[in-house]
Amino acid sequence: MTASKSATVYEAFAATAGKYPDRPLLNVLPGTAELYGIPAGEVSYREALEEVDRIAERLTPAGYRAGMRVALLLENRPSFFLYWLAVNRIGGSVVPINPDLRVAELEYLIGHSEPALIVAIASRHEELEAATAAVGISAGVIAPGEAIPEPRENAVTARPLEGEAREAAILYTSGTTGKPKGCVLPNAYFLLAGDWYANVGGLAKLTESGERMITPLPVFHMNAMAYSFMAMVTVGGCLTVLDRFHPRRWWSDVAASKATCLHYLGVMPSMLMGFEPSPEDRAHSVRFGFGAGVDPKLQVAFEERFGFPLVEAWAMTETGAGAVIAASGEDRLVAQASIGKPEPSVECRIIDDNGRQAAQGELQVRRAGADARYGFFSEYYKDAAATGEAWEGGWFHTGDIVRRGADGNLFFVDRKKNVIRRSGENIAAVEVESILMRHPDIEAAGVAPVPDPVRGDEVFACLKVKNPSRQKAEAITLWSLEQMAYYKAPGYIAFVDKLPLTPTQKIQRAALKEMALRLLDNPDTIVTGHLKKRQAS
Repeated sequence: MTASKSATVYEAFAATAGKYPDRPLLNVLPGTAELYGIPAGEVSYREALEEVDRIAERLTPAGYRAGMRVALLLENRPSFFLYWLAVNRIGGSVVPINPDLRVAELEYLIGHSEPALIVAIASRHEELEAATAAVGISAGVIAPGEAIPEPRENAVTARPLEGEAREAAILYTSGTTGKPKGCVLPNAYFLLAGDWYANVGGLAKLTESGERMITPLPVFHMNAMAYSFMAMVTVGGCLTVLDRFHPRRWWSDVAASKATCLHYLGVMPSMLMGFEPSPEDRAHSVRFGFGAGVDPKLQVAFEERFGFPLVEAWAMTETGAGAVIAASGEDRLVAQASIGKPEPSVECRIIDDNGRQAAQGELQVRRAGADARYGFFSEYYKDAAATGEAWEGGWFHTGDIVRRGADGNLFFVDRKKNVIRRSGENIAAVEVESILMRHPDIEAAGVAPVPDPVRGDEVFACLKVKNPSRQKAEAITLWSLEQMAYYKAPGYIAFVDKLPLTPTQKIQRAALKEMALRLLDNPDTIVTGHLKKRQAS
């Protein structure tokens, strides 16, 4: 397939709608529809285009224009995509909000991104209005379809760029400095993601004959927003987005969606392999799965049981398709944790701790050709220093440790950055510590990952408090669930007399991780993971 000639996400969508007006763009299964209280069934490209244009034609007379941002807290509903496309049509940008975020996190995101408007499900309006008031951002909060208020004064916040370079979204990703970084993503980021997926070929080959993709991943992440949605837009396919991953009904959902391909994260195959074999295992039309993190010990058995290959890939929010790597060829190394070989369009080097190129070390990437940053994020919003550090020497420093095999294949080894990876979510330990320290009973807090057989990592908190007890640990966890997304809250709490510190009073991360592992089996450590439940929106 040829590359997109469009300059914006809306233009790409409108072009496909003109070509395939009667094809379905989005599909809502009955289970998702019931949970969200929305109609089940398909939305055609023509219907979607008409609704997108209606929204855009309401935004413009209300005063919204290029350079303004609209925050979206719409869970995995079709309205997320419709509002994004409408905002993109008028030259605006969207700020997707993770519905699991709570008070402290919402205040930070809104204060940092400075939206002109927030479109959200009604149950979150009071909380969002309180957050906007707390940070002094007078953005209106509405539900889809409600009257659109005028934007606040000085609401143009994005850089005055055009076409591919214009900001299309800001996605927030956990970093190591305590606060999430706002990745500014231009139109080119999303257009290249769609083009890359449409042309990657091999085991992940897509056609324009009517592909159907299913994903349970959140649309506020780059995977579903950039790869899933833009891939289907590029090839005229249909996307089924579930509210979340439901292991027990997964295969019935896949069959009902008529999916030809699906997206996964590593925890999903592990869960599915835990069920007894069933006729449903192969009662589907899936040709391939695309994702990351499958347990190598399970990959062969999974593919044999369910009848399709799992294409493992590597990318980051910052890199997008500018430097994606995927094991999509027939010669992929199954069950060896390989992420494949870089394409000619991607330049890679591996740098050891001494700054020398080596067979194992930190992966550094850039786009081949004249524009090394094409397809990547534009910048970390309001953080030029972090942007410069990430691109030091003209290479993007991923913070991921990889190994290069003799045949050129890359193998993921570990994360250099201090990020806890729980069920596909990146959690910055420093951010969790910062919020925990707001609790009046906590004198010191250190957070580290410990292994979890299902989720990959779990959050382990070493806390110094007065009068420690099991009741206090559970009370701290329940308080945490009001302050941060449920997955960030401690799954284990150990009360300690002191934390391992450097001479400058910074936490010694390696020593803290060792402490957490030692304390994991200590009878005095309190398990709080059973309290970590996703709160209803």
